[in-house]
Amino acid sequence: MSGRRFGRSLKPLAHPLAWTTLWCLAIAAVVVFSLLPAPDLPDAPGSDKLHHFIAYFALAASAVQLFARWPALFGAGLGLVLLGIGLEHGQEVLTGTRIADRWDALANTLGVIAGLLTRLTPMKDVLLRWDTGRANA
Repeated sequence: MSGRRFGRSLKPLAHPLAWTTLWCLAIAAVVVFSLLPAPDLPDAPGSDKLHHFIAYFALAASAVQLFARWPALFGAGLGLVLLGIGLEHGQEVLTGTRIADRWDALANTLGVIAGLLTRLTPMKDVLLRWDTGRANA
């Protein structure tokens, strides 16, 4: 399957299935860690929001590396925003140690927006160049 194009939305990566699988596993990890009992670690004020921002930034920036077209990126971004909001509600309902926090949902959303904006930078094709060995992808 290596080298096959999995649709018009994905970039022409040499290993699209592997990269897409890793992205999905990263999303699954965020889901699992979001629903685990809250760790008993002292946090500096606001550092929790920074963690949310970074996690969702990484997921959205990874989507930029995978998807070539804006509609696909918009769909991935919308899905990540909805996931972040849903997980905040899920923490309230499914755990006894966590609560829904609208500021966490906002940090998630801002991370998604910032990650998607990497599409406008020269870094947008780093994975494509690395995976295919193209110097000027």
